[in-house]
Amino acid sequence: MRSVPPGRRARTVLAATTTAAAALATAALGAGPAAGAETSVDRYVALGDSFASAAGVPDQVDSACMRSDRNYPALVRASLTPTAHRDVSCGGATTVHMTTAQNASAPPQFEALSADTDVVTLTIGGNDIGFADIIVRCVSLGLFNPFGSPCKSSYTWTGTDQLAATINATAPKIAGAIDGVRQRAPHATILVTGYPAILPDDGTNCPTVVSIAKGDAPWLRDTHKRLNAMIATQAAQRGAVYVDTYTKSIGHDACKPAGTRWMEPLFTNAAAPFHPNAAGERAMADAVLAALR
Repeated sequence: MRSVPPGRRARTVLAATTTAAAALATAALGAGPAAGAETSVDRYVALGDSFASAAGVPDQVDSACMRSDRNYPALVRASLTPTAHRDVSCGGATTVHMTTAQNASAPPQFEALSADTDVVTLTIGGNDIGFADIIVRCVSLGLFNPFGSPCKSSYTWTGTDQLAATINATAPKIAGAIDGVRQRAPHATILVTGYPAILPDDGTNCPTVVSIAKGDAPWLRDTHKRLNAMIATQAAQRGAVYVDTYTKSIGHDACKPAGTRWMEPLFTNAAAPFHPNAAGERAMADAVLAALR
């Protein structure tokens, strides 16, 4: 296993997960890929960002997109055994990269879709709200004011929560991504995932592991849930299935010890910082398979 370079950490860190809006379209974590799915699948396409590509999780099989052979799409594929499978998830992807090339080896993700695609998974939105920059800012400010809420203050000093506004502004982009999938794969079941817990759900922090200030931790948790709720709402309004990856991840956040956590902290060689490790990717696969069943 190898560490992810700091520059790549900043580019790939993203986040976010769910609230009552999850009930709009559901999916609790199931027993695991070994349980199998009761759905016959001919063509499965996986779209999304680094939470789907499993950035930093060994073994990385596509360095340009930071894609692992143990990402959740690979585990879903192993369970479904579709006739054809395309995984074009790519670290750093935003909704723009559904229709625009991301790098020399990553054409628009929608090009993987076709009229005969019958299952699509989509994990997107975290990079659209700039979560990498959010984490970098909050971790940096927390070093200097560990008992306050310096990051929240920096985003709300005008009297408006800038991140809440950004999430609201991202909703049409998520809607457009789902509609774009539907246009290109009209018969597909579309599963849109949320983001699993990064910080403790009870609002506490772990300053010796992650320098998030005490007052910023609950605000970041709520921001994370706000993003997931928005994604869930957009999925439900467009006939897609929202996959809750947050609920069962509670208690497996980056503050927990190795072996318990599904999300990695800042210094790690098991995944990109603040991203799911192999266990976290398996949990995401479980959620998708449960939704299909």
